[in-house]
Amino acid sequence: MRRGVQVVDFGFPGRPAFDSAFSRALLDLVATGAAPETFRLYRPDDVLAFSGVDAASAGFAEAAAAARAAGFEPALRLAGGRAAVFHRETLAFAWTIRAPESRNGIRARFAEIAAIVAAALCRLGVDARIGEVPGEYCPGAYSVNARGVRKLMGVGQRVIRGAAHVGGVIVVRDSARVRDVLEPVYGAMNVAWNPVTTGSIEDELGTATRAEVTAALLAELQSRFEIMPGEALPVDAVVAAAAPIESRFRVDSTLDRVEPTTGLASRDKLVMDR
Repeated sequence: MRRGVQVVDFGFPGRPAFDSAFSRALLDLVATGAAPETFRLYRPDDVLAFSGVDAASAGFAEAAAAARAAGFEPALRLAGGRAAVFHRETLAFAWTIRAPESRNGIRARFAEIAAIVAAALCRLGVDARIGEVPGEYCPGAYSVNARGVRKLMGVGQRVIRGAAHVGGVIVVRDSARVRDVLEPVYGAMNVAWNPVTTGSIEDELGTATRAEVTAALLAELQSRFEIMPGEALPVDAVVAAAAPIESRFRVDSTLDRVEPTTGLASRDKLVMDR
């Protein structure tokens, strides 16, 4: 019997910190069995998603200010790694998985999501490959790239006892916006990278839409899992649990600093895609 996965497609426009809080709250509910394994797709706002590593870095205040100046709201994301760009022409995903031995399956989960995304992009005609492109932003061994030269998808992971969150972003169009905002942001934090390694599906195919990429990803998920109806997700319960922790993922707009708590509980582990 194939594994059952619930697939939903919704986000929280205008509340990037709440997107992270929702994923964190859902992680707890999936760990206890109060919610099913869920693959959430959503269209993000223009957001510069910083990690806890970024927030502790020298130059973080300047980086957050640079993001705002470019029209991107800074927020903390749930997973590890380095700063990543979400914008309106990207497709974000958050996969919350019940995993009694969550720490033992870290690499397997990275490999699984990379294989799913690569196969979905191949359905569209992209020469999609798994692996780090030297010089890419937020580098990782399970990035998905085009032809070995342009990064298209980045992924990170967070695990707690009983569950794991695997989250990332696929750049559908407008790769120039990713490059343009990351140059001052990474420059502020003294993070080395090569802007030419940043790409999009549109760059590869000449044209691409979020609807097409979403359909290809859903088709790949359906080929691997038993897709469950979205009604099984206790959305109200997740929202109620997320509301009190939203501030943990917010970057203070006047001081360009992280709120006093970063949302990292003692039983959490941030995982970089390495």
